Amino acid sequence: MPMKSLLIVSGRSGSGKSSALNILEDLGYYCIDNLPLSLLPSLVKHLQQQSHIQRIGVGVDVRSLPDDLSRFDDILKELDSLGIQTDTLFLNARDDILLARFSSTRRRHPLSNAKVSLNEAIEQEKDLLDPISSRASLYLDTSNLNVHELQKTLAIRLEHNNHITILLESFGYKHGVPLDADFVFDVRCLPNPHWQTSLRELTGIDQPIKDFLNGHVEVEALYSDISQFLLKWLPRLTADHRHYLMVAIGCTGGQHRSVYMVERLREYLSTVLPHIQTLHRELIRKK
Repeated sequence: MPMKSLLIVSGRSGSGKSSALNILEDLGYYCIDNLPLSLLPSLVKHLQQQSHIQRIGVGVDVRSLPDDLSRFDDILKELDSLGIQTDTLFLNARDDILLARFSSTRRRHPLSNAKVSLNEAIEQEKDLLDPISSRASLYLDTSNLNVHELQKTLAIRLEHNNHITILLESFGYKHGVPLDADFVFDVRCLPNPHWQTSLRELTGIDQPIKDFLNGHVEVEALYSDISQFLLKWLPRLTADHRHYLMVAIGCTGGQHRSVYMVERLREYLSTVLPHIQTLHRELIRKK
């Protein structure tokens, strides 16, 4: 059976690219790290002759040759001519998170040296990787993810199998807005179950929280506005050769209102749109 797909894995240093490649290997990908971009077409031609390899993941980062990075569009066109489905996964994280990760591991940034500080290296890398990040078909913010959360998130996002997956993700604003969201809706204006002592330790999946929120007119109005917006625009956006689209719903802590809204939207949208998935970011963090 010939190779079916190629996933280019890139990202800023410290964002988790190496961890992502390890996870891809567990998911059945044949992975190669730090391959010069210019060699990708030759690699694909070679591996197309190997019947046991169906999916390949290739790590590409700022250590690649500068000319290769600037020719990313041309290399993608050459890969397309080989008849291989090619996607690009780009991992990112907030600057303060990257600084903290380098400080804790005491590893050297690939662009830092005696004349270039860590802050300067992080900023330079962002510009150098722009040709890849701007063309990424999958974009993942790892600022708030540990290795186990990264594994679960990647498994969800890579499950499209040539169809479009729409991910509805709940999150808490106090933990940061997901950088990889295509749409972000704020539901902090809704009544907060947190102030009811009996409801505080529950989540938006629990029936008492649903009963509390279902009894408010403003909840119904916001749900109607969000669901109708998504129903109108998601089909048009996903028709633009996209495999993945993320809609983030946020409240203060990511436990009650956002979880409730994501679950309610999933129940409705799954009846009219295929391949709806959910992810409750803060609930995963609590496990």
